[in-house]
Amino acid sequence: PGGGSVSAYMGSVGAALTAMVANLSSHKRGWDDRWEEFSAWAEKAKRIQEKLLGLVDADTRAFNAIMDAFGLPKKSPEEQENRKQAIEQATIHAIEVPFEVMRTAFAGFEIAEAMTRTGNPNSVSDAGVGVLALQACIEGAWLNVLINAVELKDHPRVQEIQKEGKELIEKSLEVKSRILKQVKEIITS
Repeated sequence: PGGGSVSAYMGSVGAALTAMVANLSSHKRGWDDRWEEFSAWAEKAKRIQEKLLGLVDADTRAFNAIMDAFGLPKKSPEEQENRKQAIEQATIHAIEVPFEVMRTAFAGFEIAEAMTRTGNPNSVSDAGVGVLALQACIEGAWLNVLINAVELKDHPRVQEIQKEGKELIEKSLEVKSRILKQVKEIITS
């Protein structure tokens, strides 16, 4: 798999870690009355994990579609235009997929932050590692957005994704730092 698929996979691992913390918290002795709360978080994390796992293959398919478009015939002007349009459509899709990876992984931060604040403190380092995996996913997917956008940087949809993606990167770095600060405070207190 390429970098986009690996990024989605890293995010799925991060989401799985947050689910694990929620599950461990739901079974913590003395927290029986919080079982439903932590189960809801675990289920939400599982949905994010499964979506990211699906995006692993979606990213591979998007790349393959670009390669297929480049392989189209280009002898006649009509074939050249069809090929050009197919390349553009496949490339935009190959930008949208890692952007969706970014957004999906970012949703995992909500769970990681909740588990850091309210989850089993003995598992807080796992929540921290989950955050790091989610951030690696977001940044890796962003690199794939950027590289796929090189030839279409003036396309309106590509510009929109790049603007939103840049904002998401900045926000994710802030949230990641905040959560990791909380994790370290809990560990060292």
